[in-house]
Amino acid sequence: MEKDPSNQEKHQTNIEDDGTLTNRQGHPITNNQNIRTVGNRGPATLENYDFIEKISHFDREKVPERIVHARGAGAHGYFEAYGTVGNEPVSKYTRAKLFQEKGKRTPVFVRFSTVVHGLHSPETVRDPRGFAVKFYTEDGNWDLVGNNLKIFFIRDAMKFPDMIHAFRPDPVTNIQDSRRFFDFCANSPETFHMVTLVYSPWGIPANYRMMQGSGVNTYKWVNNEGKAVLVKYHWEPKQGIKNLTVKEAEEIQAKNFNHATQDLYEAIERGDYPEWELFVQIMEDGPHPELDFDPLDDTKLWPNDKFPWLPVGRMVLNKNPENYFNEVEQAAFGTGVLVDGLDFSDDKMLQGRTFSYSDTQRYRVGANYLQLPINAAKKRVATNQEGGQLRYYNDKAPGQNLHVNYEPSSMGGLKEAEQVGKEYTPKVEGNLVRESIERNDNTKQAGETYRSFEQWEKDELINNLVNDLAICPKDIQDKMMALADEADEEYGRRLREGLAEKAKSMNNKEEFGKEFNPHPLGAKEADQAVKDAVDKGHDADPY
Repeated sequence: MEKDPSNQEKHQTNIEDDGTLTNRQGHPITNNQNIRTVGNRGPATLENYDFIEKISHFDREKVPERIVHARGAGAHGYFEAYGTVGNEPVSKYTRAKLFQEKGKRTPVFVRFSTVVHGLHSPETVRDPRGFAVKFYTEDGNWDLVGNNLKIFFIRDAMKFPDMIHAFRPDPVTNIQDSRRFFDFCANSPETFHMVTLVYSPWGIPANYRMMQGSGVNTYKWVNNEGKAVLVKYHWEPKQGIKNLTVKEAEEIQAKNFNHATQDLYEAIERGDYPEWELFVQIMEDGPHPELDFDPLDDTKLWPNDKFPWLPVGRMVLNKNPENYFNEVEQAAFGTGVLVDGLDFSDDKMLQGRTFSYSDTQRYRVGANYLQLPINAAKKRVATNQEGGQLRYYNDKAPGQNLHVNYEPSSMGGLKEAEQVGKEYTPKVEGNLVRESIERNDNTKQAGETYRSFEQWEKDELINNLVNDLAICPKDIQDKMMALADEADEEYGRRLREGLAEKAKSMNNKEEFGKEFNPHPLGAKEADQAVKDAVDKGHDADPY
């Protein structure tokens, strides 16, 4: 029977064809850019099915090493509080116990890492570096999970799997390809500030001891009265900061691709304990319409002339792991692991990471990963959780009725703790939407960062961008040059001139901007290395 076209049109839902993106249920994806939030600033809601399916599948893509941050090194130490934030008592802003007393020491474990490549990849790659700190506080664990750079490529967790897919090796060739990297970045303009940092010398720290750390996300501190402020965390190395050029990194990698791990281990063994000072930036909670950026946007820096860095403590690493696998490889962190006095903001990346990180650990290490010594809290733990792979003790309290593994109960089971500090209860109001935040200028801070670079850093940035953009199609080059033009006149002009010069020099080799050998980010002579292995290899007879 023939369908009535007018009736079909009346009941039309989402329009799709053979090239339309769907989820695993076959539902067409109509918005792959934003998670669903209350208002465009958040918070996020748990019924984000498309995001949860996407991120939970992403968390399970590789077994058993980490999807990201696979290559790592770690060490034990302590955090010592100053009892103040700047010149004020820290209790004015947070009731978190580890910060309250001057000289109070809290044990920590720190894991440093590269992000994109695998477990045994070189430590000289152009890549952000992970900087994750586990505080074993008297109130339980606090994980401050961050990177060496203070911003990120994206502002919405919905895009995280796409970003990592674009940055990781090609699924066909298994070779990282700068065309894929810039294809994603050119079509996601919010990445440009981070691209500017990663392609500068800041994209290759000299080692783990001499790099900064940052919580990246925006968090909140809550005081005893239940009042909250927004906060950003920054680790500053007392050893100074050192970064590498491409040429220097290549020379180091040719001699030792474990140099950063070795540097950290040997420094601690000889008693040269690395130390960082922890600073915070504080901002009143709220949208701050007077600013030209949203304080919840992870692609943005908070200017320190308006929001000064205030010291709150120092961290010293003074003990190496006794077993790499037990302590470094099985160390598991999560952005949702906070203690009383610390809280979440509506930062969309933070809210997405909070689901993803702990979900990944339960998949990668197992449901009972928090019973491993490196992850276990250094205080009493009592839960009603049961079973799961590799469970080897019950989280029960002394005197608890072992027959009762639920709550509430009047037969000797566990009971709720009494809350002392006033609960923080922010008011949330708005329509549930899937939209980007409103203040989303993508290039202003990139220009400010470019202008802050020393001349040699600018030269290295332009040279690195030109070498990798040279193999990209013209439309990608044009989009990247347009972003550079928006950011800073000199930045755009130098990138345009550099690409024009590169085009001339490449005319005899390959057609500029067309098919060309893929290579890892910044490896400008990778294709020559492939040929050299054939040309310079020595013949041998079979044996």
